[in-house]
Amino acid sequence: MGILSRASYVVRSKVNALLNRAEDPTETLDYSYEQMRDELQDVKQGIADLTTQKKRLEIQKRRLEENVEKHNEQAREAVRQDRDDLARQALEKKQAKMSQIEELEGQIADLQGTQEDLVEKKNELQNRIEEFRTKKETMKARYEAAEASSRVSEAMTGVGDEMSDVSRAIERAEERTDEMEARSEAMDELVDTGAFDDALSDKDSIDRELESGRTSAEVDTELETLKSEMGEPAEEEEGGSDAEAETEVDAADLDVADSEVEAELEELKDDEN
Repeated sequence: MGILSRASYVVRSKVNALLNRAEDPTETLDYSYEQMRDELQDVKQGIADLTTQKKRLEIQKRRLEENVEKHNEQAREAVRQDRDDLARQALEKKQAKMSQIEELEGQIADLQGTQEDLVEKKNELQNRIEEFRTKKETMKARYEAAEASSRVSEAMTGVGDEMSDVSRAIERAEERTDEMEARSEAMDELVDTGAFDDALSDKDSIDRELESGRTSAEVDTELETLKSEMGEPAEEEEGGSDAEAETEVDAADLDVADSEVEAELEELKDDEN
């Protein structure tokens, strides 16, 4: 197979595939029905033209018959006047008219036969059109029912084009939601661990830990004070006194440690300056 033959074959196959996808059986049936109706109308028009032509010939025949009768009268009158020559001329014209009438009768008979054939074909075509119309409506109803059933089945199974788009949209939304939830959890974790320092604050993680320790100590102290004011039992007070003593010692140690850290920090700042 040559290049041109292959190219022509490929083009025809592509065009055929496009036509198959674009073809709507209901539209094709309607178009075929209209074509048959047009053919029927052409047949009716042909019958009308043929009948008109036959009527013209019949009119000519009647006129010729009238002339024949006229020539008969002329021949009789010529005989009464002893004009054989005129009578002969009238009879000769009569014979010519009768020959024309005979010829017209043959043409009229032919037209009549053709007309009858066309009328029979017209009736047959009309019956076929009526049968086709019934089949067309039945096929259209079956096709529309099958198409609706197919759309419902595709919608229920999710294999249709529109349902596939919806399924893909849901999948993309789920993926996007999962990504955003994971990102939010990651950001919360990084904030909790102090990986992201506040851009507006000069405190680092050590400052935040120290501040948290001081806050916790202050809360414990306030809690002990609140318990003392509410008047707890003596044993609990003694236990509380021991706890307060230990808390005061720890606080003193913490203050000393804080003083040493602060002094070291001051030295580091002086060195940097």
